[in-house]
Amino acid sequence: MDTAMRLPAALAGLALTVLLAGCQTHRSGAAKAGEGAVAATVYLVRHAEKERSGDDPALTAQGRDRANALADRLAAAGVTDIWSTDTRRTLDTAEPLAVRLGLDVRLYDPRRPEALAGFLAVAGGTALVVGHSNTVPALVAALGGEPGEPIEEAGEYDRLYVVRVLEGGRAETVTERYGN
Repeated sequence: MDTAMRLPAALAGLALTVLLAGCQTHRSGAAKAGEGAVAATVYLVRHAEKERSGDDPALTAQGRDRANALADRLAAAGVTDIWSTDTRRTLDTAEPLAVRLGLDVRLYDPRRPEALAGFLAVAGGTALVVGHSNTVPALVAALGGEPGEPIEEAGEYDRLYVVRVLEGGRAETVTERYGN
């Protein structure tokens, strides 16, 4: 391998090492209040109310109202990145905030919560992640947060996790409700 090829490969290896180190560091559990500076803040929600039929259902009118309520809630929160799974209901939940802030919605693989958690912890800043009732708690846990009770599949659309990843890898979790 010539010198021109070694540098990109070495940089890719270094980036992967940093990402994996972040994943391992951020599984260390909940922090005591006031312990360490905040390295990243991640807001996590399940998609808003969806239609009951179809392979990739849209949001209902109530779901669109909830997505707008989420945008109202987070408009001044300093969100710099928005992540969503690749489904209509999650993308439609993220869209009002993305439009309001002029941000693109980035896609993530919900089957790999550790990868996104590691990236978010290393990248820092403030992010919104929109997922599903069976994937959001796993991502909260991967960030080092406390997911609490399972999200009720049939009708719980208002849970808003706020996970603050602290320097040193510990995390604080606050669970709120939003919308009507």
